[in-house]
Amino acid sequence: MCINRRHQSFLYNILSLLVFLTLGLNSTQAQEPELVDPSAWVAATMCQLDKRSVDLSQAPSFTFTGADGNNPRHLDATQAGLVTADFADLELAWSIAFPETSSMRAAPVIVGSTLFYSATDAGRVFALDAESGCAKWVYEAGTRLRSSLAYDRQGSSATLVFGDQDGSVHSLNAETGEANWVVSGQATDNQAMITGTPVIVGEKVIVPLSGSGVITGGNPNYECCENHGAVTALSMANGEKLWEYHTMLSAEYNGMVSATGVKQRGPSGAPIWTTPTIDAKRGQVIVTTGENTSHPTTGTSDAIIALDLETGEEKWVFQALKNDMWNFACSANGPNCIILADTNSVDFDFGGPAILIESDGRELLVAGQKSGDLWALDPDTGAVVWNQRVGEGTALGGNHWGIATDFERAFMTINDPENILENGQAGLYSFFLGSGEPSWSYKVSPECNDQRSRRLRRCESLFGFSATPLSVDGAVITAGLDGRLFVFDSQTGEVIFKYDTVQDYDTVNGVEGYGGSIDSHSIAAGSGMVFVGSGYGSFRQVAGNVLLAFRPKK
Repeated sequence: MCINRRHQSFLYNILSLLVFLTLGLNSTQAQEPELVDPSAWVAATMCQLDKRSVDLSQAPSFTFTGADGNNPRHLDATQAGLVTADFADLELAWSIAFPETSSMRAAPVIVGSTLFYSATDAGRVFALDAESGCAKWVYEAGTRLRSSLAYDRQGSSATLVFGDQDGSVHSLNAETGEANWVVSGQATDNQAMITGTPVIVGEKVIVPLSGSGVITGGNPNYECCENHGAVTALSMANGEKLWEYHTMLSAEYNGMVSATGVKQRGPSGAPIWTTPTIDAKRGQVIVTTGENTSHPTTGTSDAIIALDLETGEEKWVFQALKNDMWNFACSANGPNCIILADTNSVDFDFGGPAILIESDGRELLVAGQKSGDLWALDPDTGAVVWNQRVGEGTALGGNHWGIATDFERAFMTINDPENILENGQAGLYSFFLGSGEPSWSYKVSPECNDQRSRRLRRCESLFGFSATPLSVDGAVITAGLDGRLFVFDSQTGEVIFKYDTVQDYDTVNGVEGYGGSIDSHSIAAGSGMVFVGSGYGSFRQVAGNVLLAFRPKK
């Protein structure tokens, strides 16, 4: 079975590697990114001068991480300004597009009438008017962004924090968009991107670092591999580093040589792709990790790890899969993919955060994995309480970006590609948190006709649910890699709303807009509206560049 999965992963990722290295070819229409004068399109996005004030007097209605440091992806009706019945009658209120963009990956922060949004490919953060989509201010980061935004208000000061692809952390004044500070979030002797969202807890900013070598491992001349996952804690006041944690020791030459004679290094990998969770009761930071990218493998890959909040000291580690060594060379059996007798090489990361819940008087940590596993752990020890699995999983399948919960059920999206797997189970699956028993499920199928097939390359196979779902009141919002937006009744699984986002849009800023795959953390709600980023051009998915705003019909 292990050999079969490995071969499936190879086949699936051969194409992924080629496209990852040539992102400009990902559009459904094979079009080049639109080249637009930044000063012109940003100016066209701005609100009128008398409509640029930012009112932060209200509590936020949406943040990626809750005020308590947890990541449940759930909003009650008061927080969202929406009740379950509203979802049956949604309409598109406005759309905004970003030029030279193929992927919409970030979650916003919503406070009152302002939507703070990280346009990652554009390298800018916008304070958008939630009602109209125009911009109140724009911050230029000077590099591409990957993470969503964190928000905190302390006294009269409101702050936005986010990371960039170079490993720097930015702190902004949320009212004006001016930088408070920009510092390196890197851990010592290690290089990483910041893909997950930093978390603000009291006077600290907890920064996840996704160093790995997973991409450079595909280069046959690279001495694979050297970087690894890490966590740093910075001062909220000035960005000073307070502590750091490494998922492993620094890489050294490991005595191995590739088939082309290139020396190998290790250990490496166990990147922290996603957002930490704060367990304030136990004084813990909970992080989830990905695979190793070279030998020797470590006990911290494909794992959930608890750290001491004050010191960064490791408290416990739960490893879901041992010896998972994978890098991009494994996509095509390249020389830097060295498979030993005990190597799994399936790339079964944890791509989403763990969630703290309480059910039947017991606290649990719940997280989804790319293997299709849903794990519930004891937060005191990391011991397994229950486990469920759906489908087979692949490097881009299983549960890719995380789960949601309404504290009664867990909602797990599955993206098993059915053209690769014989037992693909793409869809949405719910489980009762107390027992782990299944509740309801919805197995998604492709919806292809002449029009959609023209716009959607691979329409018959590109339809799984990969984006992190969102629970709102009694509804669950999710979406497919084919651009379809779905809303389900969280008690019954009934589909109560569906919308095809793969179309062209007349946008509020005049930039040519088109929808595509919906992936990553691109679904949000708040202030009586639903917001969806449509377009994700990596891994042969469908490029797009629009942020869509929906509200109940009046």
